[in-house]
Amino acid sequence: MVDVTPADAVPPAEVGEVELYHPHSWWTKYVFSQDAKVIAVQYSATATAIGLVALVLSWLMRLQLGFPGTFDFITPEAYYQFITMHGMIMVIYLLTALFLGGFGNYLIPLMVGARDMVFPYVNMLSYWVYLLAVLVLVSSFFAPGGPTGAGWTLYPPQAIMTGTPGGQDWGIILMLSSLILFIIGFTMGGLNYVVTVLQGRTRGMTLMRLPLTVWGIFTATVMALLAFPALFVACVMMLLDRLLGTSFFMPAVVEMGEQLQHNGGSPILFQHLFWFFGHPEVYIVALPAFGIVSDLISTHARKNIFGYRMMVWAIIAIGALSFVVWAHHMYVSGMHPYFGFFFATTTLIIAIPTAIKVYNWVLTLWRGDIHLTIPMLFALAFIVTFVNGGLTGLFLGNVVVDVPLSDTMFVVAHFHMVMGVAPILVIFGAIYHWYPKVTGRMLDETLGRFHFWVTFLGAYLIFFPMHYLGLMGIPRRYAELTDMTIMTESAHHLNSFISIMAFIVGFAQMVFLFNLIWSIRHGREAGGNPWRATTLEWQTPHTPPAHGNFGKELPIVYRWAYDYSVPGAKEDFIPQNVPGSFGLGPSREQP
Repeated sequence: MVDVTPADAVPPAEVGEVELYHPHSWWTKYVFSQDAKVIAVQYSATATAIGLVALVLSWLMRLQLGFPGTFDFITPEAYYQFITMHGMIMVIYLLTALFLGGFGNYLIPLMVGARDMVFPYVNMLSYWVYLLAVLVLVSSFFAPGGPTGAGWTLYPPQAIMTGTPGGQDWGIILMLSSLILFIIGFTMGGLNYVVTVLQGRTRGMTLMRLPLTVWGIFTATVMALLAFPALFVACVMMLLDRLLGTSFFMPAVVEMGEQLQHNGGSPILFQHLFWFFGHPEVYIVALPAFGIVSDLISTHARKNIFGYRMMVWAIIAIGALSFVVWAHHMYVSGMHPYFGFFFATTTLIIAIPTAIKVYNWVLTLWRGDIHLTIPMLFALAFIVTFVNGGLTGLFLGNVVVDVPLSDTMFVVAHFHMVMGVAPILVIFGAIYHWYPKVTGRMLDETLGRFHFWVTFLGAYLIFFPMHYLGLMGIPRRYAELTDMTIMTESAHHLNSFISIMAFIVGFAQMVFLFNLIWSIRHGREAGGNPWRATTLEWQTPHTPPAHGNFGKELPIVYRWAYDYSVPGAKEDFIPQNVPGSFGLGPSREQP
């Protein structure tokens, strides 16, 4: 069958249009804005700013590991503070905020054919609570004792004890308070995304005509609404342990020969709560990336996505399965063998829908008219990187392999390939793809290709050697490695090489930021649809889209989002809002 609706068969709108809020001043247009597009830019700018802080922290860590003893200001305490803040910023305040707050706010209303989010005022509040969370986090750098050095997983009991940097000062309090604020802000935004996708779609836009980008963001948001409460209660309970002396997570502890007031708490309970959030968090970041990559590949290969329905159900299956794999992060905490067997099995099972998506991406590329644009290069790099990182994840999902490797650099390398490099490659690809829609101008091609190749190859030169160091037994989270017998001369040289590459890749990001800012005024004019794409965001009457997105009349959707290279059509793409079958045969897949 063909998924094309005749022009006279589109059902009428079920509800009338909601009246838009119109700004009355510069402040309400650009600062306290209720326009989802402006809020998306605010989210993205804030996330990028705090992400640069995390980048600098990673440089400081690499200085210590690559050139130990050279920089006196990097003390062991400071090193653990750098680790903690770098990890938490990248996972929560950069990646989650960018994918959901940035791309979610900008793309959902445009792609579903809506004027704006369903609750614009709540959407505005969600950004300002997020900004407050970021400011509280940053304030810990200036608090007595500095930020917490408990590691980004914040495991008790050491997280709130005297021996840990920030444990008995303001560091851990500000970290936990910031996370609580972040979750409150996200919940306001997340409810908006879900309700807008379910209730705000334009006429003809069925769920099975949504672009996969929207499916990825929507599913990730539902997951986050279910997973973040576990982190929320864990943060509240640890705050009570720290401030009021309760014992949710704190067992009976003797510190410096003195019996502390805590008694009977369970540190393992915190690990369960943290990882019940923590593993879905991997896919809260990955699923929007999967959706975006699907759209980039289809658009830049000029070919309809292979197996659309299968891709949608794979996204949903990954989201559901991600809630039953969390304890594979806890093998070394000690658990019943049957328990370990269950989580090792679910870890292998979740690889099946993920593999389906990879196969479908490859089959979409097969015999396509592939254009190696910068967004396409980043999309292809993501596929290679995610597969590489996923393969090492299969290693670590096996109990007998994970236990000896768990505290080594192998885990750092795996985690960064899957959770660091792969999603950031998608973010870059998405920015190069949608920047013309946001600004009306193209990013510089030469700088973009330089940015891609240095980032892609540099990331592999950083993290591939790190796998080798891990297999040698080099431990992670050690500020000083020089006196270890396993630290051979070659391992020292490799650490120095990794550090140098980290600085080179970091420099490439400065080139990207320059390109981002310079092109706003000096970039080549893009026109309304420079990539000749089919989805609704490229069909707006103005570029950048005006307030209300679509002018006087909302678009009507007649087809799915992937009609590329359709036989009989005048051009190699048919936008979703164009009626007519154009001679489609029965072999065309209905999405």
